[in-house]
Amino acid sequence: MSGASREGAHGVGQELVIEHVAAGYGKVQVLWDVSVRVAPGEFVAMIGANGAGKTTTLRAVSGVVRPSAGSIRLGGREISRATPSDIVKLGLAHVPEGRELFPLMTVRENLELGAAMRPEAARAQAETLGQVYRLFPRLEERAGQLAGTLSGGEQQMVAVGRALMARPSVLVVDEPSLGLSPLMTQTVFQALKAVNEEGVSVLLVEQNVGLSLKLADRGYVLENGQVIREGSGADLLRDPAVREAYLAL
Repeated sequence: MSGASREGAHGVGQELVIEHVAAGYGKVQVLWDVSVRVAPGEFVAMIGANGAGKTTTLRAVSGVVRPSAGSIRLGGREISRATPSDIVKLGLAHVPEGRELFPLMTVRENLELGAAMRPEAARAQAETLGQVYRLFPRLEERAGQLAGTLSGGEQQMVAVGRALMARPSVLVVDEPSLGLSPLMTQTVFQALKAVNEEGVSVLLVEQNVGLSLKLADRGYVLENGQVIREGSGADLLRDPAVREAYLAL
């Protein structure tokens, strides 16, 4: 996947709109009033301290957590009550925190699972697999290796690659640099940016605030389940409060 065009194999990304969403787990409320917008083809970063609600926001978007209030729309369609499988079929793929691979399956088998939910992705499986291998050449070298025997960075490549096998128009990614070396972090982030430049909309949750905001078109800051700041990536990087809280500057 080259970054030469905003329209690649996946087409132009869909708009994702989260409006006034509240959500939690049982009686524990985590999100109180979260509103985030990802325009078609946009790269948006969401930052905040641990426990701010970032992961819960992504889980609500992908249908793993059902919001108790608010609206989530994908390409203009309401998805706040849709199942995770239906949301994948509509074009959204989720790279979860912790990767959640099948350790006793090979790299290729894990990747191929990503295409299973969408008929159009299944039909184009061979083509998309080739694109993933070009993006992450190491995965082609490790195609027959059990996923559980890979390094953390290689497993993260598989997690991203598996999501891309669904040929998404929107990709939501949770903490991709967690536990990775700086070099492997750069590799994964470069791949995410390349995918975005092919037209896929990206919503990224990431602990590496400096790197994520440098790549992002726009960003949001979450605190206690609410958005407290938003702006361009460059503006947030210059914001004194963001610099003090998240960049130790």
